[in-house]
Amino acid sequence: MNNKGKLKPIYLKILEKAKPFLRTRKNLVHTRISLRYALRLLREEEGDESVIIPAVLLHDVGWKTIPEHLQLTAFGPNPSNPQLTKTHEVNGAKIAKAILEELRYPPEKIPQISRIIRGHDTRKRALSRSDRIVKDADKLFRYSQKGTAIDLERFGVARKDYLNFLEIQVEKWFFLATSRQLARDELFRRRKGTAPQALSP
Repeated sequence: MNNKGKLKPIYLKILEKAKPFLRTRKNLVHTRISLRYALRLLREEEGDESVIIPAVLLHDVGWKTIPEHLQLTAFGPNPSNPQLTKTHEVNGAKIAKAILEELRYPPEKIPQISRIIRGHDTRKRALSRSDRIVKDADKLFRYSQKGTAIDLERFGVARKDYLNFLEIQVEKWFFLATSRQLARDELFRRRKGTAPQALSP
């Protein structure tokens, strides 16, 4: 972030490089919303922006390597191919490393970013404060207005049941108190049918 609250040019370049890999599974929308949550968390929690922002921008690029007809079998209420989630993490870490090296990103940061991406879904513990923010921002997408709508369409579940599921997951999913509060605030809005407050940087 710069002092005007806008993304630094290097982060915009990373996003542009990531876009071709995000044009599947509605991942470009997911990434933009997760980024907004990450920026919000960075204002209140300790973390390394230079690791967190690239990790959020690149965390799901690996889904492009999974055939679209198999993607929904990897996650959701009843996944039949959960191993594909790990596949997208491993492939995504490789793609992220290649993008960052092409852009001459600080080489000491790349291993940290790749390691976060390589376990952002399947690794239950967090490696660092930065990893906590990435994991939480990724999950917070599901609580957003757009994220909830996408998941309801994907999974074909009743809205009330899905919101109840999300409420149960708050204590299980999130590492940070700030994230848990954001999730509860978003759930309140979803149940009231109101739009979220602006999450702009």
